[in-house]
Amino acid sequence: MTHRVYHGDLPEGLAFGTAVAIDTEAMGLNPHRDRLCLVQLSAGDGDAHLVQFAPGRYEAPRLKRLLADSAITKLFHFARFDVAILYHYLGTMAEPIYCTKIASRLARTFTDRHGLRDLCKELLGVDLSKQQQSSDWGADSLTEEQLRYAASDVLHLHALRGRLDAMLAREGRDALARDCFAFLPTRVRLDLAGWADQDMFAH
Repeated sequence: MTHRVYHGDLPEGLAFGTAVAIDTEAMGLNPHRDRLCLVQLSAGDGDAHLVQFAPGRYEAPRLKRLLADSAITKLFHFARFDVAILYHYLGTMAEPIYCTKIASRLARTFTDRHGLRDLCKELLGVDLSKQQQSSDWGADSLTEEQLRYAASDVLHLHALRGRLDAMLAREGRDALARDCFAFLPTRVRLDLAGWADQDMFAH
């Protein structure tokens, strides 16, 4: 595993194929209050590319172009948060989307364990460390431990997608999963507009 850190945007000429795994780190879980600090990306080849942002510096034209590219599927775990904070700070909606958490909830109804660490351990035999999850991602200089943690969150999403797709197809829920993924941009816009805690389909 290797990881490379860039400041403010991706470098020219970096390619991710037809699917890119993406994760984010922020100062908290409220996009309106807590700033976006880091975006991690991987093509599923064992390498991670980390874009670190200084406060208020979110131009990132190459990253925005990647997020908006309809030919590249963006793989997330709990896409609802990552897509929301990316849209809030970069002004670009990531589409099309695949969310391993939603896929797991639809395919693995025999368990309530759908966290990324659970999926990696149960489906891939990989034990992820979550020790740096609540560290200070807004620091000017991130530690090597933080960078390794951030990179690990995107390195396995391609493999998880393959395992989950097989389960979804086996259970006849692949079309339902695709519909859920397609709805995520609308769910994100509702969250950011103030309806995060309401089920719009409830009575």
